Amino acid sequence: MKNHGIVYALLAYFIWGLAPLYWRLLEDTHSAEIVAHRMVWSAIFAVLAIVVMSKWREFAARLRQWRLMPRLLIASILISINWGIYIWAVNSGHIVESSMGYFINPLINVLFGVALFGEKLRPNQWMAIALAATGVAYLILGHGEVPYIALALALTFSSYGAIKKTIGMPATQGMAIEAGLAAAPALIYLIYLSSQNQLDFGQAITTDSLLILGGALTLLPLLFFAAAAQRISMTALGMTQYLGPSLQLIIGVWVFNEPFGSERQIAFGLIWLGLFVYSMDQLRNRRQRRALEGAAGVVIKS
Repeated sequence: MKNHGIVYALLAYFIWGLAPLYWRLLEDTHSAEIVAHRMVWSAIFAVLAIVVMSKWREFAARLRQWRLMPRLLIASILISINWGIYIWAVNSGHIVESSMGYFINPLINVLFGVALFGEKLRPNQWMAIALAATGVAYLILGHGEVPYIALALALTFSSYGAIKKTIGMPATQGMAIEAGLAAAPALIYLIYLSSQNQLDFGQAITTDSLLILGGALTLLPLLFFAAAAQRISMTALGMTQYLGPSLQLIIGVWVFNEPFGSERQIAFGLIWLGLFVYSMDQLRNRRQRRALEGAAGVVIKS
């Protein structure tokens, strides 16, 4: 079971890491249209997955939980903004900076845990955040380069994660509702584009296929991620999450020849050092808890 969990986690982050290669195939299509299609087709594929997994009754019960709808709507808006920024960044030659955003994201999550959920940080976790902040500050103060894309991606995705933490809904069902809430305005936008003869969909079968399959590409890694989360520890899951942005960075630099000068190398180096300190602290804390649990015969919650 544990080995399967690691495989699922690696598959999820491998797909997320290679996603820029896919979205770059749609570089001639406007980012807003891509996001609109992504919302519509994600909702359709998510509902199909729910039907195939025989979870329809459970999903119908979720739809009746009206108190959750405002939070799901906020989550839908946040993920729409995140997707929009990401796709625009990929197709505008900013893959390297977008990868920085997802490297920073775990540390922003830690800060949100403190600010929103009253979590306590250990000294090494503070050090990790300080190192990452120093890397960002180096770009801003030393070279006047504010990593707007990286910060926007990290903040919107961390905010999305914080909202999702308060909902506690299975990934597929949550995606179906979130994408569904955005599908109506997305469809209106696509109809408007069609009325202005600006819609790319319907012009070429290759573009149409890529836009439709973008919904499956969105859902598939989420299913793998959910399966992994059920089988392995959060520490192990967290250690695999750097595969995605690492692949994005490699693609940006080696495939699309984006600039990666000394100032970015130093900034990334500080962020990576922070992530290393954070990851080692997570592993050490996990081992200490296991040792205490084994000695006391109880489960200690972190």
